[in-house]
Amino acid sequence: MTTFDPPRPWVASYAAGVPEDLAPVQGSLIDIVAASARDYPDAPALQFFGRETSYRQLQKQIDRAAAGLRELGVKAGDPVAIVLPNCPQHIVAFYAVLRVGAVVVEHNPLYTPRELRKQFEDHGAKHAIVWNKVVGTVQEFPADLAVSTLVSVDVTKGMPRLTQLALKLPIAKARESLAALTEKVRGTVLWERVVSSDPLPASHPKPQTDDLAIIQYTSGTTGTPKGAALTHRNLLANAAQSQAWVPSIQRGNGCVVYAVLPMFHAYGLTLCLTFAMSMGARLVLFPKFDPDLVLDVIKKHPATFLPLVPPIADRLLSAAKAKGVSLRGIEVAISGAMALPHELVVPFEEATGGYLVEGYGLSECSPVLMANPVADHRVPGTVGLPLPGTECRVVDPDEPTKDVAPGSAGELVVRGPQVFSGYYGKPEATEEVFVDGWYRTGDIVTIDDAGFVRIVDRIKELIITGGFNVAPTEVENALRQHPLVSDAAVVGLPSDHSGEEVVAAIVVDDADDVDVEAIREFARGILTPYKVPRRVFVVDELPKSLIGKVLRRQVKERLLSLTSGS
Repeated sequence: MTTFDPPRPWVASYAAGVPEDLAPVQGSLIDIVAASARDYPDAPALQFFGRETSYRQLQKQIDRAAAGLRELGVKAGDPVAIVLPNCPQHIVAFYAVLRVGAVVVEHNPLYTPRELRKQFEDHGAKHAIVWNKVVGTVQEFPADLAVSTLVSVDVTKGMPRLTQLALKLPIAKARESLAALTEKVRGTVLWERVVSSDPLPASHPKPQTDDLAIIQYTSGTTGTPKGAALTHRNLLANAAQSQAWVPSIQRGNGCVVYAVLPMFHAYGLTLCLTFAMSMGARLVLFPKFDPDLVLDVIKKHPATFLPLVPPIADRLLSAAKAKGVSLRGIEVAISGAMALPHELVVPFEEATGGYLVEGYGLSECSPVLMANPVADHRVPGTVGLPLPGTECRVVDPDEPTKDVAPGSAGELVVRGPQVFSGYYGKPEATEEVFVDGWYRTGDIVTIDDAGFVRIVDRIKELIITGGFNVAPTEVENALRQHPLVSDAAVVGLPSDHSGEEVVAAIVVDDADDVDVEAIREFARGILTPYKVPRRVFVVDELPKSLIGKVLRRQVKERLLSLTSGS
């Protein structure tokens, strides 16, 4: 195995106060909240529609929920599925599962039954903590996937009493919906019962640093679920690296973090959940991004640290301007998941008086690998510098043990404390992405003399839309199920609003009588909305290789030429 230490030219470009390396982490993720509860017991930990939870209260809820889960049969090492939007119960469930020594498996609560089932088939969890609106989906799984413990969570109970009452006005339609929901919830355990237990004794064994903590799903290029197995060490290290990157933000000093990104996503999980709790911050939870809700909070508690994606920054800026609300006070906003346009950075920084910098990461890396320095010498158009303790090289994609010449384009390979050790239950897939202990990112990059990394291309054919990964094969398979579609190719085309948009080229049996909107509607019944092609083009044939493989690059070039004037 290669053990040499490559040079780190990027260290000289770090912002003042950022260390070159960090001491190895110790303990586990449960220590994050425990430390903040010890140091800032009365400080607000969570805020949800105005309702606050202190760190002392949060720790008590975690201890009670952990005991409740143990009483329901959850044991150390068990995978426990969490299917929740951003809400206080999500935070409590996350840390309670870990406190028992079990493993969190995060899921998108808006997934279709088919998508959710595929992930459950992969991890095999027999315990699930689920939003009451999607309990029925889990209950309808086939017998071989049936969970033994199904906890139902009413998100509204985390809101202030008046907000709860406003949502339960005696309107006929609301009463009908509530009756249907109650029917689905029967046979489940209510979350309130879980958190009513006596606290878990302090003597109960705690997880170890190298224990598995989270299974984080990444779609890959085939659409087949692959769960990145992340340890407590991986996630603790990434939270510590994130802290080190913003030395101007002091722990417990009125730090405010906005969770506008979903916490089931690796990006939101680390920067909105573990990082915020490690900082003793006020974490303001939003079930989904709503500019008006965010602006209401900004008036009283501006975000010290705001993780986002470019479309969110753009919409927030426009809404603030339209409503005359000041964004001053946002100190650091970090953008990820897609390229950050420089034309957005300038007005955003002018409006906030803070920094908007671009970063880069992967689910397999907990997820943050690099970011632009929070300083005036950041370089727009790049994804910045590797975080402290992160090593990277640029290699020949065809000979990944061979480095390319300095400044040349090649595949980025990385190693560091935040890099996972493999995919859950998939040793062959794991072997494919490591070479001599270095993780192959699949991204083609260049690194300049100052250490700034620029993404040039992707080996992987994932489409990144609105910060979410879409596997073309999965969308193509869905389109081919339509009786009129004989073949399909799906690619990502540049979008001003979402990074890329999903676009499909299809071959149909009867080109004279095809309703592309009907085909999109058909796909919507199979796929999560962000995976449904925004545009569908009917073509006579798809370009293919000699062995019959669709040449997506050529498809993309053709569609770009077709849409260049639109």
